[in-house]
Amino acid sequence: MTTHDAPASPSVPAPATAVSATSATSTAGPAVQLARRALGQLLDRRVWAPGSQLPGERALAQRVGVSRSSLRQALALLEDEGRVHSSPQRGWFVATDVVSEPPSVLKSFTDIARARGLTATARLLRREVRPAGYEESARLRIAPAAEVLEIVRVRGLDDVPVCLDTTVLVRSRARALEDADLTDRSLFAELEARAGVRVMHSTYTARADGAQPLEAELLRVPPGTPVLVGEEVTYDQSDTPVLLGRAVYRGDAYRLEATLHRSSD
Repeated sequence: MTTHDAPASPSVPAPATAVSATSATSTAGPAVQLARRALGQLLDRRVWAPGSQLPGERALAQRVGVSRSSLRQALALLEDEGRVHSSPQRGWFVATDVVSEPPSVLKSFTDIARARGLTATARLLRREVRPAGYEESARLRIAPAAEVLEIVRVRGLDDVPVCLDTTVLVRSRARALEDADLTDRSLFAELEARAGVRVMHSTYTARADGAQPLEAELLRVPPGTPVLVGEEVTYDQSDTPVLLGRAVYRGDAYRLEATLHRSSD
């Protein structure tokens, strides 16, 4: 799936998780609640940047005035809330600002970030014209080996890398993007403004995976860290395929939401 447009789909917000987190908070002892509130205030003030490592447990416990045991319970509650996350043998980290979308709505990465008061960034890694592969040509409904334009970028939020985005476009419809400045730009917006191609909907699949070495390096996470891999085919107003997208999202930075309906059968 392209980072510039992730169709909102299954993050699936789980009511059970929310209920259990609330219940755990209400039954936590006074010291745990004190530590949770104090740490929450520090996170609200952005004392530590999104994605950064928190100080050691001993230093944190001293800072908020509780035991290390109470501190760990408070951190666990904050992890349930998605505000911090732990990494085995590495410690605790501040969660990055999470990208998510309203269910069943196709929006650009830039629009999603702006709605959350964040700045979307894009760093161009590669742009090349090449022949389409057999599967690519079938999915794009073009002749085998017809020319496509491949664009690879790292997308971020406030300079924190969130996604490695690979987009393959039908070259005949995207020539205007071959020399366009795509730094910190929405590819969808550029495609519409420069080529008159307006994307309308996409088909999307997602799967969990572990970050490969290059992906991990670009996303600033250890190799093997959980990532969400999304793949999509995006269509224009005439229901013609325009592009293929593949996006590798940091698992702590992207949430997929969906509106699901039970069959009437």
